[in-house]
Amino acid sequence: MSGRLLNCLLALVLCSLTPLVVADADEEAWQALREGRAVLILRHALAPGTGDPDHFELGKCSTQRNLNEQGRAQARAWHGYLASHGIDNAQLYSSQWCRCMDTAKGMALGNVQAMPSLNSFFRGRGNRDQQTRATIASVNALGSEVPVILVSHQVNITALTGVYPASNEGVILARPLSERPAVLARVTPE
Repeated sequence: MSGRLLNCLLALVLCSLTPLVVADADEEAWQALREGRAVLILRHALAPGTGDPDHFELGKCSTQRNLNEQGRAQARAWHGYLASHGIDNAQLYSSQWCRCMDTAKGMALGNVQAMPSLNSFFRGRGNRDQQTRATIASVNALGSEVPVILVSHQVNITALTGVYPASNEGVILARPLSERPAVLARVTPE
């Protein structure tokens, strides 16, 4: 058998094994989340547009970018998706922005608590470094009796993880969190 043919066959075998490795890694990430050894942080569900209007007010949803019908459906989809991975209740923490709170509430996994460090710092609304450090400290101070789920914004997740999540995409991170936590898996309800 020629070296070229052998290399092609080896490449095919390796490619066919890749999904098994990813699936095993994902299951390990879900197990870590269920056991409190990981945390799930996700970007809010679909809220069309970018940033917020100039007249934005934290306590007034009518002044913010909000979930559309597809976004509300995406938020609800997390419930079944998480249940299929053995998670039917969680400690839920959210940015105070309406689109994040609505995503977290739509998951229907328990009470949602505001965590101001998860608030967006897009366009200078907050302090990236200070909020990232506060998020790390807050999460590390939480107990691990039930899974911890955080709902935030793209900029916050990217600052913490280096991952640029799509709307409604989550990242499972190893606990305790650090300046550059280990990303165990990227997840999105299907």
